[in-house]
Amino acid sequence: MIVPIIGNVTYSITLDPTVWIFDDRKILLEELTENKLSTAEETDEIEKASKRWEKELDPQFHKPPVNRSIKQFEREKILTSSYVMPLKDFINNAEIKTDVEDVTLVTENGDYNISIDDLKEGYFLFAIDGKPLKENGPVHFLYQDGANINDPIVGIKKIVIN
Repeated sequence: MIVPIIGNVTYSITLDPTVWIFDDRKILLEELTENKLSTAEETDEIEKASKRWEKELDPQFHKPPVNRSIKQFEREKILTSSYVMPLKDFINNAEIKTDVEDVTLVTENGDYNISIDDLKEGYFLFAIDGKPLKENGPVHFLYQDGANINDPIVGIKKIVIN
């Protein structure tokens, strides 16, 4: 199931939450609820990206991995954890036009209007216990501060930038 970003944007984008489990930008739901997200974590992301870049350039890293137990641990963690995806990158890639008023989240149960800043700083919950959201899915919207963690906006079918 996909979620399109349409409306007052330069590029309409289609989000596919089923592949986000493999995306390095995903965040554990527990980290969001514990408010562990900070600028230090942003720095960690930059460091991770630079290490990935160095790995690609260094021929030594093209050898098969030696310690397979770490991979097994990561696989088990992915299959048992709940994840959210920050929306900022997707919204920036859509290139929202300057005359935006607000955003409408079109759901199965009606429409919700939120500010563009809330959308940019928000998260999509896309996996619970390592499984995609089937009931009221494919994604649930959570505000940055986690204020609606117990009552997220569910069943989002499309994002319309007004």
